[in-house]
Amino acid sequence: MLENLALGFDVALSIKNLTFAFLGAFIGTAIGVLPGIGPTATISLLLPLTFGVEPTTAIIMLAGIYYGSQYGGSTTAILLNLPGEVSGVVSAIEGYKMAQNGRGGAALAIAAMGSFFAGTVATVVVAASGPLLTSVALSFGPADYFALMLLGLIVACVLAQGSVVKAIAMVVLGVALGLVGTDVQTGQQRFTFGIPELSDGINFVALAIGLFGVAEIIINLERPELRAGIVAKRGKLWLTREEWRYSIPAVLRGTALGTMLGILPGGGAALSSFGSYMLERRLTRQPERFGNGAIEGLAGPESANNAGAQTAFIPLLTLGIPSNSVMALMVGALIIQGIQPGPRMVEAQPELFWGLIASMWIGNVMLLIINLPMIGMWVKLLQVPYRYLYLSILIFCSIGAYSINNNVFDIWIMGIFGCLGYIFAKVKMEPAPLLLGFVLGPMMEEHLRRAMLLSRGDPTVFVERPISATLLALALIALVLMLLPNMRRGKDTALAAGG
Repeated sequence: MLENLALGFDVALSIKNLTFAFLGAFIGTAIGVLPGIGPTATISLLLPLTFGVEPTTAIIMLAGIYYGSQYGGSTTAILLNLPGEVSGVVSAIEGYKMAQNGRGGAALAIAAMGSFFAGTVATVVVAASGPLLTSVALSFGPADYFALMLLGLIVACVLAQGSVVKAIAMVVLGVALGLVGTDVQTGQQRFTFGIPELSDGINFVALAIGLFGVAEIIINLERPELRAGIVAKRGKLWLTREEWRYSIPAVLRGTALGTMLGILPGGGAALSSFGSYMLERRLTRQPERFGNGAIEGLAGPESANNAGAQTAFIPLLTLGIPSNSVMALMVGALIIQGIQPGPRMVEAQPELFWGLIASMWIGNVMLLIINLPMIGMWVKLLQVPYRYLYLSILIFCSIGAYSINNNVFDIWIMGIFGCLGYIFAKVKMEPAPLLLGFVLGPMMEEHLRRAMLLSRGDPTVFVERPISATLLALALIALVLMLLPNMRRGKDTALAAGG
C-alpha cells in the first residue's frame, strides 16, 4: 500500500494536478458558501470543461469540488444560519448559536479541524479498503453485479428523503430514461419516438445540468431568505480547554460514523451529518445544552459529513457503483473520458486510482488553508445579489449543454429536465434516485442479459451463485423493511375506518 500511495503522491503532486486540486477545492468552498447551488449542480455544470484535460486531472478537480463544498457550507451555516449544503443544516443548529454567543471563531475552527481529521482518516480507509474490495469484486460474475446494483438502488430508495413510493418511482423513471437509444445487441431503437438525436440516448450532461442546475435556479428564485442576513460575531479562533474536552470525543465518533455511512448507497455526507447529531444528542449527559450552542453538536456532524463525502468514493472506485448523485456524475465523467469504473480500474488505471486517493489528503490540507484565513471573503460573496448570480449560472448551463455535441437539441433537453426538476421539487420527489437509476439502468440491463446468455436463459443462475443469492436476499430484506411502515399505516387506517 505504501508503494501505491507513493505512486499516488507522485501523480497528485505534479504542478498540473496540484493546480486543478486547488481549483476544485476553491470552487467547492465557494459553492458550499453560496446557498442553494450545491456540488451536484456545480459538477454537472463543469463536466464539459473536463473534456480537454487528462482523466486523472479531471477527476481530481471534480472530487475537490465535492468535498470542498462540505467545508464551505459550514461557514455560512455558522455565521449566517444559512446552510449552503444539506449537510450544513445540522451545523447551523449549534454553530449559529455559538456565533451569537461570541464563539463563532471557535465554531469555525473546530469545523475546519474536525473536517481535516475526518478527511485524513477517510483517505486512509479508502487507500486500505480499495485494493481489498477490488480483489473481492474480481470474483463477481454478471449475475452478482446485477444483484449488487439492484441492492444499491433499493438501499438508495430506503435512505432517500420523503416518500419511499416516490423514491421507487424516480428510480424506475431513471432506469427507463437510461434505456433510451439504440440497443447494442440488436441495433433496434428504443423509446426514441422517431427523433434522430435520441438514437445515442439522452445526453447525460444535459440531463444532469437541467435536473440539478436549472431546476435549482428556478427554486432559488422563490426563496427570499437567500438574501444575506446579519453576520454573527466571529470572535477568537482558538478553543477553550472545556471546548476541547467536548469536541475531541465527538470528532472521533463523527469520523467513525461518517466513514461507515458514506459507503452506503444514498448515504454520503447528509446522512452522516444527521446521524452524528442524533448520536451526540443521545449520548450527552446535559441535553439542555443542545440547541444553545453545544460544540459537540457541531464537531461530530462536521467530521461525519467530510468522512462520508470521501468514503463515498469506495463503491465507485472498487465496484463502479455510485452511492449518491455526485458519484453518479463521477461515473458519467469517467465514461465520457473512455474509462469504465470498476474493479479493473486499479490495474488498468493505477495512476488515476492512487492519484485520486493521494489528492484527497492534499485537498484537505488546501481546504484548511483556504477556509480559516479567508472567512471574511466568503461572507462578502454572499452580498452579491442572486439576480446577478442566476443569470450567469444559466448562461454557463446553456454553454455547457451545447458544447458536448455542438447541438441545440441538448439545450432543449436541459430545459425540459430543468422544468421536470422544478416539478419534482414541488411534489417533493427527490431527483437523486432518478440520476442513480439513469446511470445504473444500462449497466444492470447489460449484466442481466449477459447472465441470461451464459446460463442459456435459466433464471435460477441468480440464486445458485452464493454472492448473487446473498445480495438478492439483502435486497429483499431492505425492500420489506422499506414497505413495512406503509403496510402498517394502511392497516391502521383500515381498522380505524372499520371502527
